[in-house]
Amino acid sequence: MRSLVNRRQFLALAAASGLTTACGTAPPEPDPAPPVDVGTPLRVPPLLHPDPGPDGVRHYELTLQAGETEILPGKQTPTWGFNGPFLGPTLRAARGDRVRMSIRNTLGEASTVHWHGLRLPAAMDGGPHRPVDPGAEWTPEWEIDQPAATAWYHPHPHGKTSLHLYHGLAGVFVIDDGPDAGLPSEYGVDDVPLILQDKMFAEDGSFSGDPLKGPFGILGDHVLVNGVYDPGFAVLTERVRFRVLNASNARMYTLELSDRRHFQVVGNDRGLLGTPAEVDQVPLTPGERVEIVVAFTPGEQVVLRTVDNGLDIGKGDFDLLRLVTASELRPTPAPGEQIVPFTAITPAADARVRHFTLNARDSINGRTMDMARIDEVVPTGAVEIWEVENSASSHNFHIHEVSFQILDVAGTPPPAHSAGYKDTVFVPTRSTVRLAVQFGRYADPGAPYMYHCHLLRHEDAGMMGQFVIVEPGTEDTVSRTLLLAHPGH
Repeated sequence: MRSLVNRRQFLALAAASGLTTACGTAPPEPDPAPPVDVGTPLRVPPLLHPDPGPDGVRHYELTLQAGETEILPGKQTPTWGFNGPFLGPTLRAARGDRVRMSIRNTLGEASTVHWHGLRLPAAMDGGPHRPVDPGAEWTPEWEIDQPAATAWYHPHPHGKTSLHLYHGLAGVFVIDDGPDAGLPSEYGVDDVPLILQDKMFAEDGSFSGDPLKGPFGILGDHVLVNGVYDPGFAVLTERVRFRVLNASNARMYTLELSDRRHFQVVGNDRGLLGTPAEVDQVPLTPGERVEIVVAFTPGEQVVLRTVDNGLDIGKGDFDLLRLVTASELRPTPAPGEQIVPFTAITPAADARVRHFTLNARDSINGRTMDMARIDEVVPTGAVEIWEVENSASSHNFHIHEVSFQILDVAGTPPPAHSAGYKDTVFVPTRSTVRLAVQFGRYADPGAPYMYHCHLLRHEDAGMMGQFVIVEPGTEDTVSRTLLLAHPGH
């Protein structure tokens, strides 16, 4: 049976699923739009945006749990999720907010929760040094101090990140900063997160394949969007902003619309672009995010899809999401020529240059990950140039805590759609990517951040290093060896 979705049905479903804010109510309901036949409807993750408590802190509660989810018709798939059986709610906070996360682990093994794309103290970062044991709770707290962006959260246990993410532990984290810059902003209606994950299924409906084996681990033959296979979305407005997250273990997506219409890229991993970039395709490797605005006309249907780009991690054409528009669409303004004021990250002429080679044997600069070894020491507020060389197969590169801009790829400046603030970048085979890297102000010589390939089999196999941020002038006095608080993890 086909599914008919209109505005009234959407709000009813939202209320039933917790899609409204944690402490608020649904907005006033306008006249219902005509029904839209979308097939299997896209699931929009519930929004978690608690009001500040008496202490002024927004308190979020997340429970890691196991469950079952019907992904393929008539079959139950064992899955993991936050506050539910699969994936997690969208967290929302604004610059200046004080946030506290109560993380409770009800799984049968230790895990972590890493805040990918968040600028925060290393002790709160949720990397492999901060495991949450079964039955335990972890309560990190920090102040949001960064521009508007689409970040995300996911597990980061040492050697098991690929397994835990593949089971379904992932969610979006939206950061607001002042006015909405004229972009679509009604969550779930014209501002919609899209979490992309590829999977393989056994006959009984369970996930199959081994994320730790083969050159890349998993390149699945089914692509899920927000945990749904072959979904449709009812478009009720003239423009929709999609916050697209590649939460796959290894697959690279090359996103386009089936009619090859142009759309606008308005944001990268760590924030909004200064001006929109018009494209008809945009690539996305694991861990990367992109914000796009798509214009629609009444009564049409178009498919968001990924096409084979000829790379070993991007093979295959897959339809991702059917976009079906109502016969009447609510007007929405187009993004202006300037979205937000944008300041480039500009290294000084004598900026420190660090070089990293991603080797064939799952190592960086010839060394595999050692939890007790500090590889780099950086002063607070530094702006450095990091050169990342790929001497092997496909890789990308993610740096915790920082924002960076791509200076060039194999000597060529990046296209406009990827020239904004980022934290993850594709590094093509036999090329070098140069990055202008801006470090934060949180100094802690005893708590490291990570840098690593975000193709997760590579990360788990050892293609990862550690750095600490310290007070300027103390770099040479910092121990390069950590005393491990959790040597068993």
